[in-house]
Amino acid sequence: MSTWYASLPILFSNLCGTVYRQGNIVFTPDGNSVLSPVGNRVSVFDLVNNKSRTLPFENRKNISAIALSPDSNVLVSVDDDGRALLVNFRRGVVLHHFNFHKPVKAIKFSPDGKYIAVSHDSHVQVWRTPNHLIREFAPFDLHRTYTGHHDEVVNIEWSPDSRCFITASRDMTARLFTLDPLEGFRPKTFAGHRDIVINAYFSADGKTIYTVSRDGAVFTWKAKVSGEESDSDDTEPIASSSSLGDTIAQTRWGVHKRNYFNQPGTRVVCSTFHRASNLLVVGFSTGVFGLWEMPAFSNLHTLSISQEKISSVAVNASGEWLAFGASRLGQLLVWEWQSQSYVLKQQGHFSTMNTVAYAPDGVNLATGGDDGKVKVWNSTSGFCFVTFSEHSAPISAVEFAKQGQVLFSASLDGTVRAADLIRYRVFRTFTSPTPTQFASLAVDPSGEAVAAGSQDNFEVCLWSVQTGKLLDVLAGHTAPVCALAFSPTGNLLASGSWDRTVRLWAVFGRSRAVEPFQLSSDVLAIAFRPDGNELAVATLDGQLVFFDVIEGRQTGAIDARRDAAPGRKVGDLTAAKGGGAHTSLCYTADGRCVLAGGRSPYVALYDVRAGVLLKRFRTSENLNLDGTQDMLDSRRLTEAGNLDLVDERGDESDPEVRRQRDEELPGAKRGDMAKRRVREEVRTTCVRFAPTGRAWAASTTEGLLIYSLDEAVAFDPVDLALDVTPQSVLSLLASGSYLPALITAFRLNERALIHRVFSAIPRDDIRLVVRGLPQVYVAALVRCVAEALEGSPRVEFVMVWVKAVLGTHGRYLRERAGEHAGVLRALQKALGEFEGLLMKLCEENNATLAFLVDQVKLKQNAQVDDGHNAAMQEDDCRRRERDDHGRAAISACDVTPQVMTSCDMNQMPRKPVQTQGQISRGSPRTLAVGVAAVSAGLGLFWYSQKWSQRQKEEDPSPGQIPTWEYRLQQQNTPESSANDPLAQRVSGTEPVARPKDIPLPGSDSTESGSSALTAAHGGKGSDATQSSSEHVDQPPQQARTNDTGDQAYTKVISFEGCMTSEYVEGNEPKKQLR
Repeated sequence: MSTWYASLPILFSNLCGTVYRQGNIVFTPDGNSVLSPVGNRVSVFDLVNNKSRTLPFENRKNISAIALSPDSNVLVSVDDDGRALLVNFRRGVVLHHFNFHKPVKAIKFSPDGKYIAVSHDSHVQVWRTPNHLIREFAPFDLHRTYTGHHDEVVNIEWSPDSRCFITASRDMTARLFTLDPLEGFRPKTFAGHRDIVINAYFSADGKTIYTVSRDGAVFTWKAKVSGEESDSDDTEPIASSSSLGDTIAQTRWGVHKRNYFNQPGTRVVCSTFHRASNLLVVGFSTGVFGLWEMPAFSNLHTLSISQEKISSVAVNASGEWLAFGASRLGQLLVWEWQSQSYVLKQQGHFSTMNTVAYAPDGVNLATGGDDGKVKVWNSTSGFCFVTFSEHSAPISAVEFAKQGQVLFSASLDGTVRAADLIRYRVFRTFTSPTPTQFASLAVDPSGEAVAAGSQDNFEVCLWSVQTGKLLDVLAGHTAPVCALAFSPTGNLLASGSWDRTVRLWAVFGRSRAVEPFQLSSDVLAIAFRPDGNELAVATLDGQLVFFDVIEGRQTGAIDARRDAAPGRKVGDLTAAKGGGAHTSLCYTADGRCVLAGGRSPYVALYDVRAGVLLKRFRTSENLNLDGTQDMLDSRRLTEAGNLDLVDERGDESDPEVRRQRDEELPGAKRGDMAKRRVREEVRTTCVRFAPTGRAWAASTTEGLLIYSLDEAVAFDPVDLALDVTPQSVLSLLASGSYLPALITAFRLNERALIHRVFSAIPRDDIRLVVRGLPQVYVAALVRCVAEALEGSPRVEFVMVWVKAVLGTHGRYLRERAGEHAGVLRALQKALGEFEGLLMKLCEENNATLAFLVDQVKLKQNAQVDDGHNAAMQEDDCRRRERDDHGRAAISACDVTPQVMTSCDMNQMPRKPVQTQGQISRGSPRTLAVGVAAVSAGLGLFWYSQKWSQRQKEEDPSPGQIPTWEYRLQQQNTPESSANDPLAQRVSGTEPVARPKDIPLPGSDSTESGSSALTAAHGGKGSDATQSSSEHVDQPPQQARTNDTGDQAYTKVISFEGCMTSEYVEGNEPKKQLR
């Protein structure tokens, strides 16, 4: 296995923990990704797919400016010294190295992508864009050099047609240049600002120019009307032309309007302009940014997003997303200004990263820093998704529980905290009886006990995780306990101290035995082998010592002083004597190799059995850090000392920079007396190997570096012969010999060929192929299945492979779990990621279906309400008709009683109603007419009700009120009610149809709200919501009981001469009105 690690290329994979250092931020032309300079590297953040990657190349020093071509093929990165790298952006390959010989403040590609404009102190150089497809000896070809500024050029902006560009300088002016010489044209100067011009921009039509200065002034420049005096220094006419660039060059520019931001106590640091929407984005020194719409200069909104100044700002092609970088805090923010929401918000550790730990599944990593924060990162996406800031002092160690759902952290504030990664909160805080600082941490494999080592009283504290109580205090060391580790079997606790001893504690045994191991120097780090039978110890004299835990004896030692030697610092005159020592080490997943790192720019991989160095990995080549070089450059050494130590900020023209330099000098009256300008030193504080065995991580000065096995370019044949060729594999595959083809592909060990054969095997033959596969290739097959599960869209096909492999060779894999731990963890990681993706998809589908069901229910309720409204309108119409008939009967007041009794009501003569004066109030005629009118009205009313009841009996539709005659008939004939739906509804025997709730995983019955929102969140809804829906779905006559079962009511309408309302509580009559 050790030779396998040495043969495979373990390459740099990603950089986490740091998202922005300095320089400008750039959006890709499609607007979906952001390029951020991170030290001497460039990280790419994919905002759509939520992933990040760091390009594999490194500049010599920290990057100061980057530029991406409009076609996204060429990337140019320039460091502080002006050394540039020409990179194929799509492949991340360095094409050429170039030196501009002076610091570069700004670099921009022309919109057509043919030229690159570079600031060169007070000059501007325009170079032709190199071809990224052809390897040339000298790809950079200088087009022209432009002069005219009296101080450093800080920004460059091209015109939309790439024919001219405008520059902003520290001399408080902006100048307009043309790409090619024009007859009669002289560069135009835009003067009038009282501070440094930060940037200048063209409008989309080229008729307006905007200049922004550091004091918060924005000048709008337009063409001067004929006869007016121009503010530029060129008034000579030039030849006429029709192109936009020539039009811009011919224009006599003058100040059209002066605007000011009016932000007291702050200065403009950076700005950008979106031509399509005329949107001006400005970042201030107080962490505030604002959006202004030009040329009206209307403020859209102003927002504070940081505590420190905004160093860089960028806008994507659509103008929707804004990217901000704060160098002092290491923040990178992407803001969607229309919805006022964050698209991306990432921040690394403010200071040094001290420790790192892998989760058991290998997906997440936890880091702790001197800023007292614990961050959890996703190794696949490279993003931090949770930060715990409860500690008030630097973090010394972090550890995951075996299940990966609990994260423990020890700090110098004297506490050990346990955080729940499901709810993202700290649920336990462990403290010692006496205040102390914890320098080490270990977690029992069962997750029930946690131990921490002190550097004050030299004791080891042991707590119970469930109760939070202190179980035991282990004393015996006479120096700080700097390392702790539980055995994977859970029986022993190993502690290493500066007293040159390692002690093994039987913390869970009855004997409480302690076995000490004496060493020749102070102990710096310890680690158990995955099987728990071997213990590795790193000491201060550069030795790696190995002990057999069962027999209690030393089994080997490796002299690593030369491998751990630190690099030369800038102020060192001679090399360090005695070499160095590793301060962190860990075993690989198979336990055959040890990975170690310390105050060296290298991380070393050793073979434990052979005791030799297999490979060294360089963590950084950044010359801004001390210790990256093995030999110093003698050209930088002078009589006055090293030139890198000379602080040249006092010669800057910016008074703010000079003031900052003066405040850092010893004896200065102003500023922080403890603030000094120091150079960071490259070192590796912690190394951890991934449980899958395919990657390892190191917390360094640059950030969290992740190295992984790049199997795409690996060729490690297992058993070669003359007939083992790719052609033979393809011929066997074509003939249908799937098992020989798979075995031959494993022997050849080409990853692409193995996956091709794997995907071509039919589903029905998978079980037969797995049964016939020799056991020597089982591990390779499990690794292939895990890789296919991560990247293949044929999920069911791969799951059939998983079931067949585990069902056939499960016993073999269990017996050799230690040997195949890496591939098994890789398969577990792939299955876990797929399970999470599937659960998320199912939850989204369940929520969508629940929402659709709720919409259907709402539509049905609306239809029922419309039906009730229509019935009420029909009843109103009938009531009006009855009233009209009554008025008509009363109007026949002049008819005698004899005529009223003999004539038909429908054929009564209609005459006008007589007044009271015509008929005496007490006459018999008046009384007879009144009685006749009332009798006629009641008769008409009875006739209409009888007709209405007959219609209901003929068509007993749902929701209609049954008559008393119909009920009497159904009571007399009970056999007829068995098949009558109306009778069933009246008697309450018919079940009420109700849409069923779709159960969602993790549903909570306590959630309330509308039905649609409740279904989307996976809950049942409140009682009121359910009651209202049931009330709509039920007929009016059926007794309804609410969800609590406390009260019910029934309302029955009868026509036996009166109306009866009966209220029932607890199913017993309480009150009756008649």
